[in-house]
Amino acid sequence: MPIKDLFTHNRAWAAQMERERPGFFSGLTQQQRPKYMWIGCSDSRVPANQITGLEPGEVFVHRNVANVVVHSDLNALSAIQFAVEMLKVEHIMVVGHYGCGGVQAALDGTRIGLADNWIRHIQDVRDRHRSLLDTVESHERANALVDLNVIEQVVNVCVSTVMCDAWAKGQKVTVHGWAYGIHDGLLQDLRMSVASTDAIEPLYRAAIEGVLAARKPA
Repeated sequence: MPIKDLFTHNRAWAAQMERERPGFFSGLTQQQRPKYMWIGCSDSRVPANQITGLEPGEVFVHRNVANVVVHSDLNALSAIQFAVEMLKVEHIMVVGHYGCGGVQAALDGTRIGLADNWIRHIQDVRDRHRSLLDTVESHERANALVDLNVIEQVVNVCVSTVMCDAWAKGQKVTVHGWAYGIHDGLLQDLRMSVASTDAIEPLYRAAIEGVLAARKPA
């Protein structure tokens, strides 16, 4: 598709929205007040709004390769802080997806360039859970690592200064771990929904056990 066609489609979409929902765009000019933040993969097949059925203005989105949250990434931490402290979101969803190229590269040890330094974080997850992954059938290991990566990134969000401060002040915000299936369009709840610092460890152990139970050979 020629890039100029994107402008044509944009104008057609904007006109259609205004016909079907008069005042739609003027409503968006008001301050955004989303209840949700989505931390997901940059993969173009995983659009947050369409997957969840949320309208523009209802979900605050941060995306990067393989939905990684690390404490040196000021981009991610700034987005989380803005969402929690300024927008007062009530739910943060860390969402991985099956068929993730970054996770597959980490699993296989594939070199792809500069991004190897980013994918190293997922390799750390792989190495931390090597014994678990070794018990999983080879065709399920990538999916298992997707799940494990989400769980670890939920922990990283939860132990960030942003979340520790928010919970210490009594702010009600929950961090969830989900995985999305490109093959069927469905979200999976990985049973890692954390609403306080004290809840991290028991939920983490249970979620890891859940991955093993779901992926172990029949």
